[in-house]
Amino acid sequence: MKQEAITRTRIIEAAIHVIGWGIVFGFPFLMMTRSGFNITLENYMRHGCIVPLSYLILFYLNYLFLIPHYLFKGGIRRYLLLNLLLVAVFAWGTHFCQEFIIHLFDTHDVPPPPRRMGPPRWVFVSRDFFSMILTVGLSVAIRLSGRWAQIEAGKREAEKNRAEAERSRTEAELTNLRNQLNPHFLLNTLNNIYALIAFDTDKAQQAVQELSRLLRHVLYENQQQLVPLNREMDFIRNYIELMRIRLASNVTVQTQLDIAADTSTKIAPLIFISLIENAFKHGISPTEASYINIRFEESGELVRCEIRNSYHPKNNTDKSGSGIGLEQVRKRLELTYPEHYTWQHGVDSDHKEYLSILIINTTSTTPNP
Repeated sequence: MKQEAITRTRIIEAAIHVIGWGIVFGFPFLMMTRSGFNITLENYMRHGCIVPLSYLILFYLNYLFLIPHYLFKGGIRRYLLLNLLLVAVFAWGTHFCQEFIIHLFDTHDVPPPPRRMGPPRWVFVSRDFFSMILTVGLSVAIRLSGRWAQIEAGKREAEKNRAEAERSRTEAELTNLRNQLNPHFLLNTLNNIYALIAFDTDKAQQAVQELSRLLRHVLYENQQQLVPLNREMDFIRNYIELMRIRLASNVTVQTQLDIAADTSTKIAPLIFISLIENAFKHGISPTEASYINIRFEESGELVRCEIRNSYHPKNNTDKSGSGIGLEQVRKRLELTYPEHYTWQHGVDSDHKEYLSILIINTTSTTPNP
């Protein structure tokens, strides 16, 4: 496709050159007709050919050689001196050539017409000199415009390649994060089931069944960039129920999922699960009263997740998690919803409650390549 575009551009450029010089060389025919000359090779050579031919030679000397070899390489002074010399030579040379052609076609059979008084030769030389300067300027303008077009095309191509590389890098990074999330999620869940086995095997068996349903979602939905929001809410609801199995009576879990069942909104898969895992990890104490409040709501283009939980930080010997979950959330938000989300999270001044509020504009998802 690119080669076809280059070929088409070159054909158009060649056609413009042919048409332009056809007009330049054809214009003397019009002037000769209006001046009463017969259109013959002799008259054309005398009155219409030499000056346009000098324009043609000057134009392509610049277009093909002087501009690329001197002007484009920074030799501006040498380029200007060479052109002044060439224009001066061609301006005087055209008049000597015209006189030579007049003598060449002179048969001496017909007496020459009486000589008319007219402007001196230097007037015509000056006229041709400035006309040739304009010809050189036209050559420079056309060549520069072509070069600028090539530079702009190169910039666009480089920008396109850069964007493609950035998009590929983003997709690879997202894939890597999702691949990290699966074992992280599984590790935390298995830790919960392991704790259940010690004191309630029936609940442990129920947890394994719940886990199998959750893993289906993780294995299939997590491979897509976006999933329906209501399906993600079903996954979160099932996960919370799985976590409830091992909770003691001193823990209160409240959930409010204000998401319509028929919503058409889509969301990045498992974008909220690490926040909920973090609440269950740090919000529960085996001895003190604890609570976890989880609320989701959708308002137009915005999806809001608010999680409040009592704060019971783990000690250094606790190996239930490596702390990569929240960092993954941040990276995924930056890659998937750049500059279209807000996330406030942290412990209050009394170090009693942890609050996380994540608001996502779902219409600003970075597209897949």
